[in-house]
Amino acid sequence: MKKILVTGGCGFVGSALVSKLIAQGYRVIVVDTEWFGNFLTPHENLTCIKADIRNIEDIPFEGVETIIHLANIANDPSVELNPSLSWEVNVLATQQMASEARKHSVKQFIYASSGSVYGIKKEERVTEELDLVPISIYNKTKMVSERVLMSYQDDFKIHCVRPATVCGWSPRMRLDVSVNMFTWQALRNNEMTVFGGDQVRPNIHIQDMVNVYEHFLKNIEIESGCYNAGFENISIIDIANLIGKKLQGTKISVTESNDPRSYRQDSQKLLDTGFVKKYSVSDAIDDIIDSFEAGELQEGDNCFTVKWMRHLNLDQ
Repeated sequence: MKKILVTGGCGFVGSALVSKLIAQGYRVIVVDTEWFGNFLTPHENLTCIKADIRNIEDIPFEGVETIIHLANIANDPSVELNPSLSWEVNVLATQQMASEARKHSVKQFIYASSGSVYGIKKEERVTEELDLVPISIYNKTKMVSERVLMSYQDDFKIHCVRPATVCGWSPRMRLDVSVNMFTWQALRNNEMTVFGGDQVRPNIHIQDMVNVYEHFLKNIEIESGCYNAGFENISIIDIANLIGKKLQGTKISVTESNDPRSYRQDSQKLLDTGFVKKYSVSDAIDDIIDSFEAGELQEGDNCFTVKWMRHLNLDQ
């Protein structure tokens, strides 16, 4: 039985990923601070270790064949709260993990980077061949971590995944990413507030995101390198309009924004490895609506990364 180590396995994407890995018969070790809770279902093949990845001695590498490294301080506003913490978690801990992976003969390291490492690009097709011009501390920590990891490619396979904005329902829900946020506003208030609207964001359904990690896990022979994972480049106002069509009667309020940034992604390189996209932004909206109507979606401060980090005094 293949042993997989998943850092950040209690997170938004991690919770969905770990559940699928367990269902497919993998033995999974999760290492997570559990700052936002632990929504994983106990299982005989699941070991959860509540630990900070900066404490490398708390992470069991023995017998691990693949590491899926999701743990990080996520998104620009969260990183800006405490840049030093973010460099320690996002970069230093990643380098320490890679070093330990080499010592323990790990075969594969799958890393959750970010599609935002490109910065703002004018090109319609933002491919992996374009230069990286990170414009925030968060972007920079991801870029540096990629380069640190790629220096280990002679020791094990390195697959750096650059996700778009992930959307959809998860047991560990996030309501501070665009699709999820607007859908929740519409469900709760019958109104969505859009700042600007012309900004374009790449998106990926959470189940497609899970499937991307699984794809690399099952196809270790894929060439080491960086791979975009985003399939729908949609403007913020178009996302709101799509939700409005599903939730009739929802008001859309548009206000000015001082954030003109637009991001796009082209994921043909990933598709060329045999990956097949199965889900859409529309599906993600439907999933959130269904979970709300079923009483599964509950708003809490831990659904908002910045608010919860401040609650935990992680901004100091």
